[in-house]
Amino acid sequence: MTPIALIDSGVANIGSVRAALEREGAEVTVTRDWDTIARAPRVILPGVGAAAAAMRELDALDLSARLPTLTQPVLGVCLGMQLMFASSEEGGQTRCLGLFASAIRRLQANETARVPHMGWNALKPLRAHPLIDGLDERSYAYFVHSFAAPVSELTLASCDHGQPFSAIVARGNFMGAQFHPERSAEVGARLIRNFLALS
Repeated sequence: MTPIALIDSGVANIGSVRAALEREGAEVTVTRDWDTIARAPRVILPGVGAAAAAMRELDALDLSARLPTLTQPVLGVCLGMQLMFASSEEGGQTRCLGLFASAIRRLQANETARVPHMGWNALKPLRAHPLIDGLDERSYAYFVHSFAAPVSELTLASCDHGQPFSAIVARGNFMGAQFHPERSAEVGARLIRNFLALS
């Protein structure tokens, strides 16, 4: 069993994420306690809902200044990934954790792409990384979001919905997936297994 701290940010789909982790052999502790998070070999920051509400909760838990100090592998999922960036256009301009320097932008709707982006879409791997081992352009993941990170040097895999955006990002020990691994069948399970296997 691989120990992992799943942060209970108050706005997350904790149950389904926990079940997906446990299916892949993780020993999950759902927690808001900083000492528990800091000691965990791996940490996941999940999230659904709005960036501003999530940041208010992390501020109230005294976690927003502490999470950037973690040195173990950390994975942000969906909104959790967006919170790793400097800011988000959601809710006007929301300050986020600042782990990555760039900002989260609103997706632009057009004749072929509705917003929110909901459903299955193909991943496009851009550079090698252990987190995306076994994923290729035939890999489809399940997305539900209206905001996204632009493609940049952080991007491990992109996706296209009217415009390209970052589907998976990483820098150092901090990583993120815009899609929902817990709803992405074998592709999501593979991402989780890869994360659990990181040294």
